[in-house]
Order: sequence, then C-alpha cells, then structure tokens
Amino acid sequence: MLQLSAANRSWVAFLGLSIGLGLATAPAALAQTNAPKYSNEFLNLGAGARSLGMGKTQVSLADDATAGYWNPAALTNMRTKYDGVLMHSELFSGVVKNDYAAFAMPLDEKSVVGVTLMRLGVDNIADTRALVNEYGYIQYDKITYFSVADYALQLSYARQLGPEGMSVGGSGKFIYRNVGSYANAYGFGVDVGLQYNHRGWRLGLMARDITTTFTAWSIDVDKFKANTAPGEEVPHNSTELTMPRLVLGVGRQFKLPAQFTALVAADLEATTDGQRNTLIENKVVSVNPRAGIEIGYRNLAFLRGGVGDYQKIVAIDQSQQWKGQYSLGAGVAFSGLRVDLALSRLAVEKLGATSQTNSLIVSLGYGLGSRTGGLPSIN
Repeated sequence: MLQLSAANRSWVAFLGLSIGLGLATAPAALAQTNAPKYSNEFLNLGAGARSLGMGKTQVSLADDATAGYWNPAALTNMRTKYDGVLMHSELFSGVVKNDYAAFAMPLDEKSVVGVTLMRLGVDNIADTRALVNEYGYIQYDKITYFSVADYALQLSYARQLGPEGMSVGGSGKFIYRNVGSYANAYGFGVDVGLQYNHRGWRLGLMARDITTTFTAWSIDVDKFKANTAPGEEVPHNSTELTMPRLVLGVGRQFKLPAQFTALVAADLEATTDGQRNTLIENKVVSVNPRAGIEIGYRNLAFLRGGVGDYQKIVAIDQSQQWKGQYSLGAGVAFSGLRVDLALSRLAVEKLGATSQTNSLIVSLGYGLGSRTGGLPSIN
C-alpha cells in the first residue's frame, strides 16, 4: 500500500481544501458579485515563445520556469538548479505590449519554488478632451497621456509525491489592474496542478482560479461623469469574479532517426463562465481543444507548430465556417541559453475577410547548473 509522508499528506489536504472551497463558494459568490465572461482574460494569453509556438499545449510539457504559469506542479521537471525566462510580444500592430518574466529554483531534491511577473498594457494614450479651449482654438499643450495596464504576480511551489513521476503544485496570484486615474483594481486567486510522468507519457491537470478569483474595482465616479454622454451608464465600485477553468493535457516524446525527436501534445481546456464559441459548448461548460508538436535535433535546434482556439464564424453571405488559430515557432539551445521565436495568428479577422493579424513572440531562457530529480531528456 502507498504511504505518504507528512509533507505529502499536507499537500494532498491543501489540494482537497482548495477544490472544496472553489466548488462551495462559487455559487454563493456568483449571487453577490459580477461574474463577467472572459474576466481577467489577460492571464490566459500564454507565456514563453516555445509554448505559444506549440499552440499553448504546455500543461503536461512544461519543464522550465514557465511551469509556474502553465502548471506549477511541472516545476519539478526542471533539469537545472536555476532557470529564468523573459518574453516580449506585441499585439494589434504593436499597440498592446505583453511582457513576462519568471524564475524558479529548487528548495531540495523534491521541492521547487518559482515567481512569475506579467504585464499587459497600452501606454501613452492621448487624452485630447481639452485640446480645443473655450474660444475654439487648439492648444496642443493641453494634451495629456495615460496608460491602461494589467499586472499579475504569481508565487508557486511544487513537490514530488510518493508515486515516481507524480508531482503536485500550487500558485497564489496577486492582480493589479489600472485604467489611468479613472479606476484601479486589486485581486487574488489560487491555481493548483498535478503532473504525472510515466514511461515516456506526460500527463498534467491544471485548475486555474480554483477558489474563484476576486478582483475589487475602485472607480472615480466623478471623472467618469464628466465625460459620459446623456443617459450613459456610469460604472461604480464592484467586485469581479473569475470562474474556475480546468485544463487537461497529455504529451509524449518519441525518438526519430538521425538523432531527431518528436514531442507531441494535446490539451482540453474547459471554462465555466458561460457558453463560449468553441468546438464543444453548452450553457455550463465550454471545451477548447488544442494540439502541438515540436521536432528537435540533438536537443539543440527545434521547429514547432500548433493549432487550437477554433471558432464558428458567420460570413456576410450567412455561410458558417470554423476558423482556428495556428502558430509556428523555432528555437535553439546551447550552454544553458535558450532563444525561442513564435508566430501566432490572432483570430481577430472581420466577417467575410480572409486576412489575420500576426503576432511575433520572442523569449529568452537560461538554465544554470544541473538538478537531480528533474525530467530526463531523450538524447
């Protein structure tokens, strides 16, 4: 019979408590607060060019500092003692800046901690409301600028459990959102994850916002009133609730001839904030499947591809078709340094149009030292 240590039993108890709290408090909180669809969606854009090049299929695959974001339990897969990742991407022709940084290190042979920072923002927005003075003249010195940005800090912990290849992890995330001097918000949530590696198979389960994530908005009502049209609703202080989502992932690495390898993965992401335009949908749960592949050569050079986020589009002629988000990526790794690029096609096209906006993602990673107990690689 399997015996768990005191530390392992504590982690199992923590997971059970977290899941229980999430299921118990969600209905009550929903009745008292606002639970909009796509709440705190900036937290779901992804992290790391490697993962984004593979269609965001990382719940079962992550093996570096990005695991703190994708699945904190996978932090135990790290092969190095210290690992850091930086990422920058620009969306909508550079209007929106997306920045990410992560660092992870072991506490002992079975435990790893990590920290993650994220920012999504639009900077230097021109406020031209006072551009024309009371005499009808333009005064350029009256133009002011402000920014709209979302920030998140995640603190993660992972530990290997009794069965070989089994790990559990959790993250506490702190959120700050700012809309110039008009409004700001503070929030907190918890993510938990499971990871299991067995005979080349990698399985992962990630529960985001498992206890539901609360974000409290503070609104400067007077500033909004000064610029709203007659009859327009003015927002007030409120609490926004982010409902839980579950991601189940499976992956496997294969040896190919001539020192090539193939890493394939698939994820199923289930959201609970209402019916979405996904391949599998109903009023309770919407499921979004994704798939990705990485071809490697001697663990030095990599080519990647991914597909997911399919949505049904109704064209001007009322015909319906499914449109997905495709991605490509490439990377190199040497002496602990990793350089990755990804090209992701955003699903923002107009009805009836055929063009899409491309997003270029660049990330740098560096691992230092070797760690016992990490995920073994296929050479």
